[in-house]
Amino acid sequence: VQLQASGGGLVQPGGSLRLSCAASGSTFRRIIMGWFRQAAGKEREFVAAMKWSDSSAQYADPVKGRFTISRDNAKNTAYLQMNGLNPEDTAVYYCTASLTAITSSLRTADAYPYWGQGTQVTVSS
Repeated sequence: VQLQASGGGLVQPGGSLRLSCAASGSTFRRIIMGWFRQAAGKEREFVAAMKWSDSSAQYADPVKGRFTISRDNAKNTAYLQMNGLNPEDTAVYYCTASLTAITSSLRTADAYPYWGQGTQVTVSS
């Protein structure tokens, strides 16, 4: 599975961004998609993940209610809509994929063998 993330940039506090992750190399609708982020000097952390339907989406507590993960199987693309951004959301965001991760492991980076190159999100006035 190959992943290509895009959509990062500079945004003011309270603003919105939508990240995209284009996947190739496997049957997309079977791919479990995830987003992680890593701020400077901090460990990589889970943001959101989705299996094959919206009902299985999971979110980290800091982004719950502000971020939404979605996917378009026809376009082989996953999205992370980020609203209400604040400076603490500044990080490099990575899209990830797995063909075998189970629900209980979706928040764990080790569950995802495939990683995109990362896209920088900076929230600053």
